Amino acid sequence: MSSIPDRSSGIVDPDITTPQEQANRLRRAKKAALAAFLGGALEYYDFFVYATAASLVFSKIFFPAGDPVVAQISSFATFGVAYIARPFGAVVFGHLGDRIGRKNTLVLTLVLMGAATFLIGALPDFRAVGYLAPVLLVVLRLLQGLSAGAETAGASALTMEESPVGRRAFFPSFSMSGISTGIVLASLVFLPVAAMSEADRLAWGWRIPFWSSIVVLIVAYLVRRTLEEPIVFEEKAQHHDLVKLPFLEMFKTHPAQFFQVALMSFETVTNTFMQSFGLAYAVSVGIPASTMLWVSVLGNVIAIATQPLSAYFADRFGRKPIFIAGIIGSGALIFIYFSAISTANIPLVFIVSTLITAGTYAMSNAIYPAWFAELFNVRVRYSGMAIGLQIGILCAGFTPLLGTALVGGTPSNWGPAAWIVAGSTILALIGAVWARETFRTPIHELGNKVRGSK
Repeated sequence: MSSIPDRSSGIVDPDITTPQEQANRLRRAKKAALAAFLGGALEYYDFFVYATAASLVFSKIFFPAGDPVVAQISSFATFGVAYIARPFGAVVFGHLGDRIGRKNTLVLTLVLMGAATFLIGALPDFRAVGYLAPVLLVVLRLLQGLSAGAETAGASALTMEESPVGRRAFFPSFSMSGISTGIVLASLVFLPVAAMSEADRLAWGWRIPFWSSIVVLIVAYLVRRTLEEPIVFEEKAQHHDLVKLPFLEMFKTHPAQFFQVALMSFETVTNTFMQSFGLAYAVSVGIPASTMLWVSVLGNVIAIATQPLSAYFADRFGRKPIFIAGIIGSGALIFIYFSAISTANIPLVFIVSTLITAGTYAMSNAIYPAWFAELFNVRVRYSGMAIGLQIGILCAGFTPLLGTALVGGTPSNWGPAAWIVAGSTILALIGAVWARETFRTPIHELGNKVRGSK
């Protein structure tokens, strides 16, 4: 029987020769997309709960009383320390993902993240145990970082490998919609906490969002443990065509692709900076924290839908034009965003934040799960994407600290904050222009020097 054509790119998928096989591939892709969605929801629920707590609570309960700016910088430092662990997580879990398989590795990263988040909610504060409190916080934050270093990359690689030809951007984009969902859930959970009296919020209220993560963890675990290994990976394993050290093999065979992904990963600075520093900065100029949480909710609710839509267009017209348009738009709009916050222009804050979160950032964010994975061969895909992605994310983790130091508590001095984001988008633009288009490349040729890298 003839192969089923890819209606968007004009190529055929040699692995799908019957309607039954097509239905099976679609079923597997949907399950993988759901697992990626739930994993992304847990990861960024945890991320945003921590970012919100670091912005509003941790500087007051985990550090000694003193200069509030110094305490806030210390709080953001614990936020950033997880990003130091992420590259190590990318190496370790990337190795496991390329050696023993995607599924079991992703179950492990999921449980590690959920357990660390739950335990953060049980930590004693500085008044109870002194400097042991921030030490324990850092340890658990490092465990979160190890898990996060490979979660998105692994889920994206698995989902892309399971997706039908011509839909390889669409299904992996649900990991990003999961991230938006996690941010929405975290914001909604923190809204009643933000409305508490400060005494209750600092005493026990801040713990509730961390403990609530157990619900997402259980649901995500039940789905993820039923996944199958992608066919393209199983073929390599059956033919003993896997490599012993994917990390080293990736640098040997895919150095250009690694640096391309590393540069493009700086697009993540936009979201990280807005969700953490943007919240603290808005509160410093008199905008209520609850208002900024609703700003985040609105943009991310819409982004749940606009990210798969952006990925749909990337499957039709290519990865490059959608990604590049998105990062250029984010770099330009960020100046309006911080200007609106500095003047407490709340309607404009809502409008511009939504345009970025659900518009320009959604355009670039929805594309990278597929595009970054497609740049590598299956034998080093998990490692290459995970490690490359962590370069920009590592820098992103410390941008709230940098922004706090540069702005220096002066509300009108928002320029350095905007330029942190704009500069990051320029780096991402360089990587995107340099990288090859992959949306027409058959899955077995991805990362191959002869045809797949053209």
